[in-house]
Amino acid sequence: MRIIDLAPNDEPGIHRAANLLLAAFAGRWPLDLEAATEEVRDSLQPGHICRVAMNEADEVLGWISAIPRYGEPPHVTAWELHPLAVDPLNQGQGIGRALVADLEQQVASRGAVTLYVMTDDIDNSTSLGGIDLYDDLLTHLQTVRSLGDHPLAFYRKCGFAVVGVIPDADGVGKPDILLAKRIAQ
Repeated sequence: MRIIDLAPNDEPGIHRAANLLLAAFAGRWPLDLEAATEEVRDSLQPGHICRVAMNEADEVLGWISAIPRYGEPPHVTAWELHPLAVDPLNQGQGIGRALVADLEQQVASRGAVTLYVMTDDIDNSTSLGGIDLYDDLLTHLQTVRSLGDHPLAFYRKCGFAVVGVIPDADGVGKPDILLAKRIAQ
């Protein structure tokens, strides 16, 4: 496996990444091919980072992107990881972790101090889903856990810490969980 930049003019790569996004988020987030393709194209804007994991047959196994969020180039201190998708048939093989590690190197080389990610709970797959987080928010944050295959557990394994939550971000009882990690300088 190799991890490379996805080029803005690589139409087959863009199409493969969009289809992979559809497959990876099927059942978790409502997307169609047009929206997925737009998401990939958005990640190819100047100043963003867009990387794909490829196998020997040049098939896209995973895709990751980051957006500069705090500071101005060349002094961007915090980047948002958005999104990360791994082909469901290849999950559990270290592709996601390799993409995150590669992205950490990419943002560190650009002077980042922090990498963060926001992950929605729209299906009550964490202990924060389906409840009123405004009722004792800090206690809920201290005990947050994944109740299934939510990405929260994956990001924690990659060294991210839960640093916040936006209650009801996607509707009542559907929070957005904020995780971050310091990038070694």
